[in-house]
Amino acid sequence: MGTDTAYGAAAGTTATPAERQREQRGWYVYDWAVSVYSSSVLTVFLGPYLTEVAKAAADAEGYVHPLGIPVRAGSFFAYAVSASILLAALAMPLAGAVADRTGRKKPLLGAAAYLGAGATAGMFFLDGDRYLLGGFLLVVANASLAVSMVLYNAFLPQIAEPDERDAVSSRGWALGYAAGALMLIANLVLYAGHETFGVSEGTAVRICLAAAGLWWGAFALVPLRRLRDRRTPGHGPAQGGSPVRGGSLGQGGRQLVATLRDMRRHPLTLAFLVAYLVYNDGVQTVITQASVYGSQELGLDQTTLISAILLVQILAVAGALGMARLARRYGAKRTILGSLVAWTVTIGAGYFLPAETPVWFFVLAAAIGMVLGGSQALSRALFSQLVPRGKEAEYFSAYELSDRGTSWLGPLLFGLTYQLTGDYRDAIISLVVFFVLGFVLLARVPVRRAVAAAGNPVPDRI
Repeated sequence: MGTDTAYGAAAGTTATPAERQREQRGWYVYDWAVSVYSSSVLTVFLGPYLTEVAKAAADAEGYVHPLGIPVRAGSFFAYAVSASILLAALAMPLAGAVADRTGRKKPLLGAAAYLGAGATAGMFFLDGDRYLLGGFLLVVANASLAVSMVLYNAFLPQIAEPDERDAVSSRGWALGYAAGALMLIANLVLYAGHETFGVSEGTAVRICLAAAGLWWGAFALVPLRRLRDRRTPGHGPAQGGSPVRGGSLGQGGRQLVATLRDMRRHPLTLAFLVAYLVYNDGVQTVITQASVYGSQELGLDQTTLISAILLVQILAVAGALGMARLARRYGAKRTILGSLVAWTVTIGAGYFLPAETPVWFFVLAAAIGMVLGGSQALSRALFSQLVPRGKEAEYFSAYELSDRGTSWLGPLLFGLTYQLTGDYRDAIISLVVFFVLGFVLLARVPVRRAVAAAGNPVPDRI
């Protein structure tokens, strides 16, 4: 792992274009490595499979009883996703603060990446009625993903100049979606032809889950070799919001409070973060619950779901790059607001999808794909403009509380709505509130003033 680099300041860059590009290319590969988890595990296979495993363990009334608590089997996956963020909320601020204080993001990134990859590979052993094992591995993998993304995203302000970040962030997302598409093609071949390969349908699913963990671990080696640690001179108690001493997970709650207290000194940054936390909670819940909705409510088979998510991955590549071009013309904020309108219309339409009609599910998947990558990539790039220098990992820990499928409020609302009504259509339409409220909150943020207030140069168009 690296130490101080000969180039690069505490935040921002002083490297030559060739040096920056080398790091950027390595940085992109972590999106390539980790996105197969989001696409194959969270979005396609684990939700329906874990739900069936939970149903196999359920009592006559359809409930399982983790820790003695009655939970409808159909809600278990959504609750497990919510539980993962509670663990992540403790671990992410602590990891971010330690990374900023020591300047050593890479060792922490490596530890989180391989813990998550190991938990994902361990899903091969999820069979029978082992729903508790599935929930445990999901919580560990999701929390590890969240911590690793804090550290990964915190490199963005250090490897790209302000006017490069929309494009750099979008390329990373695009490469991630390309990896997700490639893995889904392999998954589709294995799952659809599982008899040809001499394995059962359940075994094929478990192989697909484990393969995502192996992919994550293998390609994580590239950014861990290319990225360079940068120390952060002068980061300490005098700056306010200083890291809480101690390395135990129990310090995480206090560190989160310290980070949020420090963010009060930058209220416009905090206002953007609140808006992002709201609308991205909706985005991430759609990602994690779409396959459950398709299988349980619409009666679609796994092959149809894989094909639909593959379509999302392919179109998300074009969407991420296309929205980056729109941002160059209209600014990132306006482009994100437009995407939230599209999200609202799309989810509203999803409520009315007829059951057992794959063509309309494919239309919905296409609409999601066109806005998915761009809304996430531009949000990451825009937030990087609002982070004070020397606080990248610490601030991105708060940002990551609602990123990459680790949101807790959306899955909780989805699970509770289903638990109370027994209707997945009611559960999916409940998510519209996140996009509408997120639009209102983001529209009120003066992003140019927010960039200047954070002490960063203001790009010509933002």
